[in-house]
Amino acid sequence: MHPSDQIRGRRSHLLAGARIIVGVSGSIAAIEVPRIVRELIRHGADVRIVMSAEAARLVTPESLQFASGHPPITELSGDVEHVTWIGSGDHRADLLLIAPATANTISKMAAGIDDTPVTSFASVALGAHVPILIAPAMHAHMGENPAVQASLRQLRSWGVEVVEPHREENEEKVASPEEVAAAVLHRLGRGPWAGRRVLIIGGASHEPIDDVRSVTNESSGETAVALATQAHFRGAQVTLWMGSASVPLPSFVPTHRWASVEDLRALVREDPTSLRDAEAVWIPAALADYTVTAQAEKIDSRTHPKLTLALGPAPKILPEIRERVPAPGLVVGFKLVSRRSPEELKEQSQRLLSEAGLDAVVGNDRAVMGAPTAEVLLLRKDGRSHWIRGPKSEVAGRLLDELGRDLAFRAKIPVAMGSSARMRRSPHRSRTARRSRRAKGPSRG
Repeated sequence: MHPSDQIRGRRSHLLAGARIIVGVSGSIAAIEVPRIVRELIRHGADVRIVMSAEAARLVTPESLQFASGHPPITELSGDVEHVTWIGSGDHRADLLLIAPATANTISKMAAGIDDTPVTSFASVALGAHVPILIAPAMHAHMGENPAVQASLRQLRSWGVEVVEPHREENEEKVASPEEVAAAVLHRLGRGPWAGRRVLIIGGASHEPIDDVRSVTNESSGETAVALATQAHFRGAQVTLWMGSASVPLPSFVPTHRWASVEDLRALVREDPTSLRDAEAVWIPAALADYTVTAQAEKIDSRTHPKLTLALGPAPKILPEIRERVPAPGLVVGFKLVSRRSPEELKEQSQRLLSEAGLDAVVGNDRAVMGAPTAEVLLLRKDGRSHWIRGPKSEVAGRLLDELGRDLAFRAKIPVAMGSSARMRRSPHRSRTARRSRRAKGPSRG
């Protein structure tokens, strides 16, 4: 077994059955390609590599063969690899990823020049309507060159998507392996969430006591981040409304921040379009049940050696959100209990389901806060319920898969089993599906 097979599917199987061509052009960022390739393999992909002569000066073909498990193409031969791997036939790829994409390669693609193996692959992919992603890397001034900007606009108009670089130290540095993989997963997303507008409201609320103190809780925001990430991986158009969080937020998901329950309430009322247009709203936010009237300034501890707070009920947001999300949109709430039996958890989840008019509730115990794994109860409005256990990212994915089927059923859209039409398919079915799909033209842009 090749070492690349030992990590295949370690993060997910969302790219199982997908063949991805990685084109490597001559930027020093080519040294990041082995990490990008391995991250794609961890999601189940079969990765093949084509590289320019300039790229081979920076990263050796042997290192990329180790990373992918396949010898890279360094020059085109009588096997016409750019045609057999991209144009037609059983080897046809699902996506061409050019990472890093230099200013030279980007401009050649836009001008129809194919004088390297990488640009030849790109030329055929554009003509064959194979999805293309590019991850630029260059000096900042090169990126600002009007010719390069015009080339990027031209490529975008043809459906090429750009994985934005990190602009720092006067450089446009190639996106991280995780960001590149997220873009690939999103572009190839199939199943009930592909193209759906999803709003996720997460994080902890902070109820101010004075200018510097607040009443809050122990929520990390990890569940919201896991849901946003997994929904993005499945092709959804995700927006995240995030309160306080102690975990990194995904750079590829648009995020709006809020602080207190009243802040969130204002956001709900000031941005009704996000709720009205959402096809699913998930609310794992840890919202305060109590609030306090804040003092205008910092309370002086010397003049107030003891401090008594008068806590009043915080406004309930879930019913208002439910009213603003039209059918058949899903609204999913979360119920946290502490040291309760499974029966009591189900009873309290059922109460929230009924009181707020939700479509489903995810119940869990306080023990999951800060833990790497979760054990949750999924309770639907029709009474169906079952437990889901595992790492939080896996639990988030299974919740999406479960309720994604419900959403598709309500919208009367046929859905293949699994979170992706590519998952666990046989090689023969995979190739047939690719031929059938491409006979109809490009998918999603």
